[in-house]
Amino acid sequence: MITSKELIDWGTASLVILCGGMAGHYAAVGMTPVQWAGATAAVLGSVTVAVAVRVWTPAKAPQRD
Repeated sequence: MITSKELIDWGTASLVILCGGMAGHYAAVGMTPVQWAGATAAVLGSVTVAVAVRVWTPAKAPQRD
């Protein structure tokens, strides 16, 4: 069964691939410098979200003996 953590991990990975692919496609077609800046921001933003999802895990309570 798919857990919500796995779904979120795969979703953010898909977001990175989608943003990178779209930026690459439109770069091949031709973009202005403003569009380049927007594409760079979109790719960096999606990578930031993917890293944040994987790094920020809930803290577990310490175990008692």
